[in-house]
Amino acid sequence: MKTSTVISLSPTDFSALTYEKDFEKGIKKIAKLGFDGIELAVANPKEIDEKKFVGLINSLSLKVPAIGTGQAYLRDGLSFIDPRKEIREKAVARIKSHIEFASEFDAQVIIGLIRGRINEGVNKENAETWCLECITRCADYAAEYDVSLTIEPINRYETNFINTVQEGISFIKQVNRKNFCLLLDTFHMNIEEKSIYESIRKSKNYLTHFHFADSNRLAPGQGHLDFKKIIETLKEIKYNGFVSAEILPFPNPGESVKLTIEFFKKML
Repeated sequence: MKTSTVISLSPTDFSALTYEKDFEKGIKKIAKLGFDGIELAVANPKEIDEKKFVGLINSLSLKVPAIGTGQAYLRDGLSFIDPRKEIREKAVARIKSHIEFASEFDAQVIIGLIRGRINEGVNKENAETWCLECITRCADYAAEYDVSLTIEPINRYETNFINTVQEGISFIKQVNRKNFCLLLDTFHMNIEEKSIYESIRKSKNYLTHFHFADSNRLAPGQGHLDFKKIIETLKEIKYNGFVSAEILPFPNPGESVKLTIEFFKKML
């Protein structure tokens, strides 16, 4: 398994993302610590100096396993299940931009919070239909760039649509595209799954990316999750992709990534 950590390329209200105003300095720090890659959280790729950024990543020999898209929902209010068609269309257009950006790195595009939340008064079946239609279009567009999308089950306090691993797998089957896969996150699994380990086993044929965060969303090893057993289960299903830390930057960003890489070097 290879290691990465998440960094935001723009200011964010989402507390589990680290934002470095001097992103060049922050990315160089991550490379120096010994991570294999860096997962990028991007609100809008068109706001980035793409050429400069791609050059920096390549010069540091870092991989980019995935592009996070949740800020398009949190900051810009875009989602696949908004009852307003114009918002759904903007969400699709934004993800297409993420796909083009991801193709520069052979990265996956994460479908997390941008899928949205089913608001009161919205029919669940309608919401599912809207989401299915949007994601199918995005997956077909991504195939043109040889990019995969990956759906992340998220806990019930952040969304009410696709909370569990089984719900994620069922939705993948509905989309029915080879490039639409599954991302698991230990923080969300600790809330939603009866057994983290059995759910990992269930995900074997779909899993392409994995987030590590402890029970308190701090660096792995700072809470009560049994990461030794989690890692053993990932090895059992022969998962050999990235494990990426998406954590609260406490006690500060520098210390949190240091704790993370020390944990990874010890456990993986």
